[in-house]
Amino acid sequence: MQHSPSMDRRQLLRAGGALGLGAAAAPLLGAPAQAAPPRPRTTVTDLGPAIEQFALMSGILVGDTVCIGSRNLTPTRLIAFHLPTRKVVARTDLGTGHSVQALAADPSGRYLYAGVLTKADEGKPNLFRWDLTTPDRPAVAVGRTEDRDIRELAVAPDGTVYAVGGIPGKAPALWMYDPGTGAVTKLGTPDPNATLARAVAATDTTVFFGAGSVLSGGGEASRASLYAYDRAAGTFTDVTPPELERDPSLRELAVLGDRLVVSTSGSTEAAKLAVMDLADLSSYTVTPTRGKVAKTLTTDGERIYFAGDAGLHAYTMATRTIAPVAFDGPELGEIWGLDHTGGTLAVVSGYGFVAEVDIAAGTSTVTDLGSAGASVDPQTVMGIAADRRYVYVGGNNVIARHDLRTGKVVNLRAPGEAKDAEVLNGVLYTGQYSGQGMWTYDPSEDEQPRQLASFPSEQNRPLDVCYDAVNRLLLVGVQSDTEGGGSLWTYSPRKGRKAVFVDPVDETQLVRAVATRDGIAYLGGDNPTAQGPRGTLVAFDPVAGRELWRIDLPLSTGVAALAVQGRHLFGLTRKGGFFVVDLPARRVVHTTDLRGICPGFAAMVTGREAVYGVSDTTLFRIHPKTFAVTTVVPEINGAWYSGPHVNVDARGRLYTMRGHHLVRVEDRPAF
Repeated sequence: MQHSPSMDRRQLLRAGGALGLGAAAAPLLGAPAQAAPPRPRTTVTDLGPAIEQFALMSGILVGDTVCIGSRNLTPTRLIAFHLPTRKVVARTDLGTGHSVQALAADPSGRYLYAGVLTKADEGKPNLFRWDLTTPDRPAVAVGRTEDRDIRELAVAPDGTVYAVGGIPGKAPALWMYDPGTGAVTKLGTPDPNATLARAVAATDTTVFFGAGSVLSGGGEASRASLYAYDRAAGTFTDVTPPELERDPSLRELAVLGDRLVVSTSGSTEAAKLAVMDLADLSSYTVTPTRGKVAKTLTTDGERIYFAGDAGLHAYTMATRTIAPVAFDGPELGEIWGLDHTGGTLAVVSGYGFVAEVDIAAGTSTVTDLGSAGASVDPQTVMGIAADRRYVYVGGNNVIARHDLRTGKVVNLRAPGEAKDAEVLNGVLYTGQYSGQGMWTYDPSEDEQPRQLASFPSEQNRPLDVCYDAVNRLLLVGVQSDTEGGGSLWTYSPRKGRKAVFVDPVDETQLVRAVATRDGIAYLGGDNPTAQGPRGTLVAFDPVAGRELWRIDLPLSTGVAALAVQGRHLFGLTRKGGFFVVDLPARRVVHTTDLRGICPGFAAMVTGREAVYGVSDTTLFRIHPKTFAVTTVVPEINGAWYSGPHVNVDARGRLYTMRGHHLVRVEDRPAF
């Protein structure tokens, strides 16, 4: 790969100044730009809630009731689904966080503990307890771990609660809640290079702590690690089986009888299942699974059941073999709860239902939680794509299809998350997180979306999708959560051909944004870690798979969004920096600080010869020649899950979010 010489600081200053967000460049920027008031020629049409469903992120069977934690709903809540009657019989609201990933019951079955995920640490409790003997009474906050997110909980036989999770930029610790004293105690950080902990299990004497770097991996981040914490001595011992150390993360732990069962998240290899003897942890077996994730462990005494991206499987302990669980039900999607009871598996699906699988008969009964009494509410959303007939909105395990003619909304099932999407000739194309590749949906032929193309599973987080009309290629910018860096995917809808170019920016920077002009792809680099380069712009030939030139932008944060209009490439950074590159001249010609209207992540699109941007707070327009910025819709405040999005149809009408509602914005610039 040939590199054009990078522009040095003097060249950048000549080209219009440093891009202005780093400490060295900060004096070059003036005060934050103040956008002009909105023009009266802008019309905003409310299209109703973007996505409505009961979205979930956890499930556990307590007695004859499945307790389920919500995902990206307001308020965050727990529901109780009674298996014998197949009805939701209770609900309690937690009032903080956005999702409930961690659930655990005490040995008596009286108390359910719940840990929440939050967008920012507000100093509020993140550990709650619900008394299931009086479910009409609300759950109570019982404590707070300083690791913002609680990813997993375990309750020891004596009722002591243990929690693990994480916070960006800090190694995860093991936390203990003592229900007798009400104290939350930090017990230590066993793996200083881990970025997240998602597994914990406890016995009378030992707590097992599983960590790794399924998020913010690569570089010096550690891989899968397993530690045994001696409750009496207060010490940690590394007990990781060497066969697991190649995987990025420990995914789940469970004490099943006299065994500790360990599962991993895979990346370049399949996930693994280890069964360890609690009396002698050096005695264990390790078996590769058929997918890249193995989680939600349960047993009937002879087999260990688990779920993952490859579906529902059973490990037979006597023969040490793994086989799919055969049943006549629907595809289960992302599974967040799995328990065995009386020859039946109770499966909590991310599609919003509970499936009861009769193992011997191979039959199943499926109950939609919304129909069973769970409240169906607007959810925070992800990618948006539009044409003249439909607008599609991505969520957790769902893509909502809005019919612009009738106003009807249909929820389509798609595993994971549609992070971004485009519509070409009436056909939807999405980038699906995590590790799901590209999916497609043709409303004239398909009942549900289907996978179009798979890509290396470690290239798991597609972030930006655009169409190269010259080469007739879909271009997708991607992040690798486990290995660091990222990639560019290309796919030809006409020929059905695909390609992947790994680390086209460098080994650290992911491809956060993609734009195209005259058959050239422009890749915006971003580095989520604290070390290394960030904000590099690469011009890339998506057919030949080679770099044409690059500019190393002096940014303190990376590129968030890109758009091309005429000869100029417009860009936004993750902290409100705005820059313009003259593409034929290959130089920066304009910079502005837009933090006043663009405080964080943003998205961009072109329409009616203008460039539009949307942030968490504001929809704004950029003049294609003067680069002046004008507010189109102030205080739009979209309910986004992983950063804002905006899309445009063939008529130049914009689609984005205002609160939890999808809106159409018709803006007619004067130029």
